[in-house]
Amino acid sequence: MKNKLLIAAAILLSSSLSTSLSAEEQKLPEWVERSNAIAYKVMESNAQFAPEFSGQMGITGYDEEIYDLGENLFERQIKNDRDNLKMLAGYLAKETDPRVRQDIEIMIEATEDSIESNTIEYARVLPYGNITGLIFAGFNGQLDKQVPFERQKAALVRLRKYTGQEEGYEPLTERAKILLTERNSVPGLIKPYRGEVEQDLERAPTLIAGMREVFEATDLTGWEDTLLVLQSQLGEYNDWVKAEILPNTRASAALPRELYELQLKNYGVDASPEELMKIGQVAFMNIRNEMIALAPLLAKEKGYKTDDYREVIKLLKKEQVHGDALMEGYVEVMKELGVIIKQQHLVSLPNEPARVRMATAAETAQQPAAHLDVPRLVGNTGEFPEFIVPKIKQNEDGSWPQSDYAFPAMMWTLSAHEARPGHEMQFTTMLRGGVSTARALFAFNSANVEGWALYAESITKPYMPLEGQMISLKARLLRAARIWLDPMLNLGLTTADEAKRVLMEEVVNDDLSAQTEIDRYTFRSPAQATAYYYGYEKLLSLRARTEMKLKGKFKAQEFHDFILAQGLLPPEVLDRAVTKEFIAPRLK
Repeated sequence: MKNKLLIAAAILLSSSLSTSLSAEEQKLPEWVERSNAIAYKVMESNAQFAPEFSGQMGITGYDEEIYDLGENLFERQIKNDRDNLKMLAGYLAKETDPRVRQDIEIMIEATEDSIESNTIEYARVLPYGNITGLIFAGFNGQLDKQVPFERQKAALVRLRKYTGQEEGYEPLTERAKILLTERNSVPGLIKPYRGEVEQDLERAPTLIAGMREVFEATDLTGWEDTLLVLQSQLGEYNDWVKAEILPNTRASAALPRELYELQLKNYGVDASPEELMKIGQVAFMNIRNEMIALAPLLAKEKGYKTDDYREVIKLLKKEQVHGDALMEGYVEVMKELGVIIKQQHLVSLPNEPARVRMATAAETAQQPAAHLDVPRLVGNTGEFPEFIVPKIKQNEDGSWPQSDYAFPAMMWTLSAHEARPGHEMQFTTMLRGGVSTARALFAFNSANVEGWALYAESITKPYMPLEGQMISLKARLLRAARIWLDPMLNLGLTTADEAKRVLMEEVVNDDLSAQTEIDRYTFRSPAQATAYYYGYEKLLSLRARTEMKLKGKFKAQEFHDFILAQGLLPPEVLDRAVTKEFIAPRLK
């Protein structure tokens, strides 16, 4: 089910700090409580289809339930959405508070988008899904150390249901086989991309082994034999995928334009592929010019014998840090960023420190990029977001591979993006600031989430050391590359090899991270990568207009605090909020 809400969940759970107030201690405004009650009804009705994600978002009563892969899945999902639309229309007709009305309208739009997305995909695409990855993600979230032990116990029931050992259930892998093949006879459906299926099969053993690691890290008992059964079933299932699904795949990752534009819309990008390419190419050239100008200054400071920005970055990358020192380095940089944020009055900080940790091998196989792990946003009782750095595997001879995540200059911009003032600040503000569920989840899209994080990099960049500034520009160059390479690849206007060359030679990514980028554009989440720079430009434009209207009355910290307090409003709704609630009162 690919409605906005579950897209949000997938990003958040794929995607630090404890809250200052528990849900019991917070007193939400009456209008927020009323809005949240409506949102909960919609979320609860959706929970039946993907209870693993719903439970992690905070919907109660679904910890023991598993993915619905039953008969007539599409028809039941559409009926559920239409029932929700009818319910929401009833609430909207009676509601007088403009804030609650706005939230209901957000929920209506998300539900209508769900119907559109599901209908088009059902009509055009042959089903495919990474069952091993979904099951691992479910257990990894359910058995997180922050989840109370009483809730973790439900994983034992879920485990039996997956294997078919619970009364009334058959193995999930058998249902998956039916779902993935029942529409094979429908002519003209777009087949799965071969590269995606091959990569899923390659990573499956790591994820299957990782399930044991997840259970072993808990105090649960009595799971060993059932997990062995599940691991065996998944092994056999992946053998079946290799024999039955892999031969029936397409060689090119390119999508029909209609489907690609649907993906753009789902991620909050309201621009044509051609517009995105133009934005990205112009931005790429401008950012690269900044890097060319900065390189001689950094080379002089470091004593490098070159002033070519590419060579300067390669030399910075050689300053690798590994083992315990790597996490210590991130913690120290995050502390220094906190000092900068306070001194420069960029945004109001909580009292508690942000948190960072290294991923496990299985988590890295599932999500090989740095990201933020976000706890449930509904019913949160103190769980906190965590900045996750991919695991770097030591070589057999004891040496370490060079990694784009393991050199000090990278720590600055990556921490600003994932921790503070980036994602961690976004979600901490929502957790402790009484943001309505509609604005935290139903309004979620990559443009408003990632746009802020890239903007967060930009407002801290002037105060970073020169090496941090260079890598911050490199990160921005990557986002500009994404916004034109992603549509070009998906519309068949360039090749994966050429896009990878740009990423490695011009953006100076290593082979692994460049390939991860290509995978992202072509099959992991086509169109999502365009949202970073698109959302960033929207925020820059909003800030410029706000500064012009307020002139000397503009204060960056007040502006940023206001933006974060709105939750994840779509750009056009945020624009109206800034005009009416931020600018207007200051002009009186």
